[in-house]
Amino acid sequence: MVDVLASSRSQMTAGDEAAVGEGGDMAIPLGEGAEAGVSEAEGYPAYEQPGALVEPGRALALADFSPPAIGAGERLLRLAYRMGISGSTLTAPFRKPAKPRLLATVANPLPGSRVAGTALRAGHFLVHGVKAPIAQIDFAGAARMTPPLERVVHSFAWLADLEASAPREQAAPVAERVLAAWLAANPKMPTRPGKGPAWSIANAGTRELNWLVHAPLILSGSDKALRAKVLAALSETARWLDKNVGRAEDLLAEVAGWCGIVAAGLLLPEGKPRRLFGEAGLIRALGELVGDDGGVLARSPMQQIEAIALLVRLRACYGAVRRDPPQALEAILALLVPPLLALTHGDGSLGSWQGAWAIDAADLSGLIAASGVRTRPLRDVRQWGYQRVVANKSILQFDAAPPPLAKHARTGCASTLAFELSHAGQRIVVNCGGAACAGGLVPVRLEQGLRATAAHSTLVLDDANSTAVLMGGRIGGGVSEVEIDRRTLGGEKGTGATRLEASHNGYASRYGLTHRRILILRDDGTELRGEDLLVPSGGKGKNGKVGFAIRFHLGLGIEVGLSEDGQGAGLALPDGSYWQFRSGGGQVSIEESIWADGQGRPQPIQQLVVQGLVSRGGGNFAWLLKKMG
Repeated sequence: MVDVLASSRSQMTAGDEAAVGEGGDMAIPLGEGAEAGVSEAEGYPAYEQPGALVEPGRALALADFSPPAIGAGERLLRLAYRMGISGSTLTAPFRKPAKPRLLATVANPLPGSRVAGTALRAGHFLVHGVKAPIAQIDFAGAARMTPPLERVVHSFAWLADLEASAPREQAAPVAERVLAAWLAANPKMPTRPGKGPAWSIANAGTRELNWLVHAPLILSGSDKALRAKVLAALSETARWLDKNVGRAEDLLAEVAGWCGIVAAGLLLPEGKPRRLFGEAGLIRALGELVGDDGGVLARSPMQQIEAIALLVRLRACYGAVRRDPPQALEAILALLVPPLLALTHGDGSLGSWQGAWAIDAADLSGLIAASGVRTRPLRDVRQWGYQRVVANKSILQFDAAPPPLAKHARTGCASTLAFELSHAGQRIVVNCGGAACAGGLVPVRLEQGLRATAAHSTLVLDDANSTAVLMGGRIGGGVSEVEIDRRTLGGEKGTGATRLEASHNGYASRYGLTHRRILILRDDGTELRGEDLLVPSGGKGKNGKVGFAIRFHLGLGIEVGLSEDGQGAGLALPDGSYWQFRSGGGQVSIEESIWADGQGRPQPIQQLVVQGLVSRGGGNFAWLLKKMG
């Protein structure tokens, strides 16, 4: 097979040979033309088909981020509650406070993992492929767990998995045993957030919401003492969030805290003042979290998913008490979905960006279905920073923005000008992904490496990141400015193309070079032409040379063979199709790589690397990826 692939250069047409010449020159047309829509009739998951195309102008959707309109009396209630007057005093000043109880039962809108739930019933937490015995978990948090396990355990996200694995009468005893152990290990709440993983605002807010949504699992047993403890914990956690939500670790954590507050206001007695207080805070926090085009400021699809899931569960709480959620919440939910869909491939699974892994299509479609939002992906999400091009059966995703600001990043990646390409649902060029699930089967020690520029399909200078990758998911200095131009190139039917050109200044201060990348995808989806240019940032190049590497991480299961001249490679895809890669400058080699699959598990893949030395006065490197036959 490798010999066949290595000889595939002979299959290229004369036009292809001329396009990639010596010295890296490529005949890339710079054609003019107004932006026009590319046909997007094929290559979408089924859940996207009924919706209307959302154009980039939707980025200016009129979402009102102000609290819901209320009367003077309710405004007074909200103000008094914010000042610290209890809900019972405000709603029933001459009666004893109501005993803790639930006012309604919530129908869970987001089913969990049956496999993970079965593992729980067998005595293990199952997180990204790793089993952690429940009996060995330190619920008090003194012995720190890996970050993914901490999030699952302390947010009680595992309740959805348990519910999905068995009827309530079989699942409830397991939930009660784990909850009883957790409550025993956390008898008192700290005065401030951050005293252990259980008491981050993100985990506490999500835990309150999950307890309320999955109340039948934890409150239906015969142990009255445990039931009283759980109800007391619900009330006390809500009061703790009231006082501390403003000290959240980041904006998404604050949104989680406000969701817990609003849910408690809806489902616990005498909660109207808390609900009014929480709705105002939640809508303000969402307005700060979400950009004009609907993308979260962290630029992370994982955080986009988390924000959607929080609002979907909260909306179910409104439904349980037969109340309509504020119109602003529905508007924000509708705004969040199209940017997330922009990062899906033809099989409906997710691209690997900003620490995310390739989340399976079934999990993603379940979330979108639960949101109730019927729409197509945004094609040009300029503020969120991702470009999407659909050409027949091919989908191109392109990161054309700086990394998120440090205050927003949880797993910030130096991925500027990286791309992913898939054809007919088969991933051809990918990014490694998986930093956000490091601590499962992906080792924690690889987390920083997976956030590096080299873990993405783009150009790297001197093995240095285009933006500094720091500890704790944060990022430092580097790319601060990205220019992007998108246009449609005319041609006969099937010969037109979409052209993306972008540049970043991440290497300007260290090497005096600006990286510019041009990508041209033909409308029939069978050919991607690219050129990476290094341009002196000060107008005049410096002396000397610097090493460069252009990395193309390849999809799972692709067989690769180098051409005899070392300037190209043949790719045999699992679906039986063949693709040709040619480089116009630099030696092509094959190296090992890894890729985080739909469940966050590492898979061995290969990467093509075009590398060499480039003058600090600049250079250009053209390449071609083409479907053969």
